[in-house]
Amino acid sequence: MALQPATDVRDCPNHGGSGNASAFPDETWDLVYPVLLLGWLLAVVVEQLLPVTWNGRKAGLILARALLAVTITVTASCGAGVKLLLLCH
Repeated sequence: MALQPATDVRDCPNHGGSGNASAFPDETWDLVYPVLLLGWLLAVVVEQLLPVTWNGRKAGLILARALLAVTITVTASCGAGVKLLLLCH
């Protein structure tokens, strides 16, 4: 919501029309937004691979923590990203 995308179909620039409007005022964000979400996921994965985040834990706990972090990131990205990107299309 920080980018102020359209949150209702009636807010879309072509409401009632037949074109593909963007959910954002600037159509560049249609590419930048998914790239940011993928970058966030990649950052979480890289963080989980760093030995400093293992903090002396056993392999099972490291794996469980990494899977939980990646699952939460993917869920949040899909929940936030898909709804906003598909709203006006």
